[in-house]
This record gives sequence, structure tokens and C-alpha cells, in this order.
Amino acid sequence: MDIAHLGHVELLTPKLEESLRFFVDVMGMTEAGRQGDSVFLRGWDDYERYSLQLTASHTSGMGHAAFRTRSAQALERRIAALRAAGTEVVPHEKNFGHGTGWRFRDPDGHVFEIYWETEWYDAPQELRPALKNQAQRFPARGVSVRRLDHFNCLAVDVGACRAFFEATLGLRLTERIVLDTGEEVGMWLTATNKSYDFAFTKEAHGVGGRFHHVTFALDSREAILQAADVFLENGVFIETGPHKHAVQQTFFLYVWEPGGNRVEVANAGARLVLAPDWKPITWTEAERRKGQAWGLKTIESFHTHGTPPLPGESA
Repeated sequence: MDIAHLGHVELLTPKLEESLRFFVDVMGMTEAGRQGDSVFLRGWDDYERYSLQLTASHTSGMGHAAFRTRSAQALERRIAALRAAGTEVVPHEKNFGHGTGWRFRDPDGHVFEIYWETEWYDAPQELRPALKNQAQRFPARGVSVRRLDHFNCLAVDVGACRAFFEATLGLRLTERIVLDTGEEVGMWLTATNKSYDFAFTKEAHGVGGRFHHVTFALDSREAILQAADVFLENGVFIETGPHKHAVQQTFFLYVWEPGGNRVEVANAGARLVLAPDWKPITWTEAERRKGQAWGLKTIESFHTHGTPPLPGESA
């Protein structure tokens, strides 16, 4: 349990200003600062300086995902575990909002970072909340997402990635999908008592390092239904939902931001895993063919669209 929680996700976008307007005006996030080609954003109850890094790029996708450790000693232990597994770990200095980050790649090529030293958010006077145990005043703008919840990467070998994170970061498996062939095509891992902090699902085209979606938490199902209206009013493409997932029982709504990345709003933190001896749930191929818990059939693009675009595919 050396990993404390998901800290932030970096999204690459070929349309920085349009993506920025989406996350500020539609998602209701607050700009926390800028550095180089990146803009840093936060949900109103993220306790760290930021939770989303938007970086101008020639393409879309995930730049990196970062986890905070529970202590400086925990950081040292995880670095040692990664190196013992033969993983190259390199320091990344001069980070916005936190100390030295130690970066590495998973077996599929995604970039991850772990860090300890961080900057707690200190709201300016105009954003100070009435309740001192809340990080920031409720923005009452657009969707007004509360916090970063999780993300989902695509992977050519899901099982190999799951084993890697279990062995090196000590993360726990809560649910997974296994086909009749024995291949693992979906896995959900947690560092906390949330049922998952991130997921990996099968990349259908054999291309490593691709990204499926990032998710921000809202407080209720009703807030997600209201978010659908906000997206509609702002001309945002709603890919699918609101529905309820069978896996993890997340109530969800997916949209695409202007840069092409998939974004989810969900009441994702509703289920907790409190048992220290939790037994992972395995879903079979036949069970998953039934689709979501309820709602419309899963749209085809949910299984085919990822970022960055495939070679020869339009952004």
C-alpha cells in the first residue's frame, strides 16, 4: 500500500485552446497555472494544485499518469521495486505543483510517474469556500466536476500490465474480464479503498501505448443527467450514456473533447472495497456479451476509438 492515490493525468491535444475552453467552460474546471506548452487544471475538491495537465501536441492521447506515494520512504521502496523488475526509472525535475517525479514505462509503453512531495492547493480569496474542509468554492459553471477519479488505458497484453503493476507498485486487482481462450482483456486496479483507480482494456489493433478515457467524479446520478444537458447545450458530442456499467457498477456518460480524447463523468467512487482480503471478481466472455447492466447497447466506437489515432486514421 505504498501508493496513496492517483494524482494527475496529462492529456495531449492538437487543439489546446479548444480543449482548454472545453475543460474550463463546459467541465467547470479551474485553471491552476501554466508552464511551457501545458495548462494545469483542477476540480473544485482536488486537494493538490492540479489534477489535469493539458499539453499542446501534434496528436492526442495520454502524456503520462502520476501517482502520489504515502511517504518519501514509500517512494524509495517503489523505485527500488521497479528497478529490481528491470524497469528503467528516471527522475523528472522542475515539475509544476509537485517535487521530483520518477518516470517509467509499463509493458505496453504508457508513461507513468510516482512522486511524494506536492503542493497543496491554496485557493485565492475569490475562490475560498465557506467550508474550510473543502479545497475550493463550488464553481457553479458547466458540469462543475468535483475531482479526478480514474483513467483507462488500452493495452495489447492486459495480463502482462496487470502483473507488472501488482508486482512493482503493489496495486490490488478488484475485477477483470477473461475470455474463453483464457486471455485477460480487462482489469481494474486500486491503490485505495475505491473499487478502482485505473483500468486497462484490450487494444484491438495491436498498437501499444494508446489511451481510452479519463474520468471525473460527480456527486450523484442526477448530476450526470444534468451534465448530459450541459453537453447538449454546448454542442459537445455525447458518445454513449447515461447508462450503468456491469463491471464496477459505474453510472456513466462519455463525450469526446475537441482534441479527440474520450472523457467520462461518473459517480465512480460510489463503490468501496474495504476488505483486506478482497477476492477479485472475474467476468466471463458470455457474461460480458450481455452488455452493460442496463441502458442502450454499447456503441461500437467504445471498442474501436482510442487516442492517439491509428496510423492512417483521421484525428
